[in-house]
Amino acid sequence: MTKTISVLLILAMLVQIIRPLDLPGLRRRGDFWKLAVFAFAIWAVALLLREFT
Repeated sequence: MTKTISVLLILAMLVQIIRPLDLPGLRRRGDFWKLAVFAFAIWAVALLLREFT
């Protein structure tokens, strides 16, 4: 699960650098860091859920 999430979010960051996604808050190429912060939060939640289940 965490590998799938990480691969998808890395691909989204690469796409954001090449061509911005035009979503609110992601209109510039330099906004890829927001996806990285989101990816870290999702990854942390997935690890916590795996730890407690």
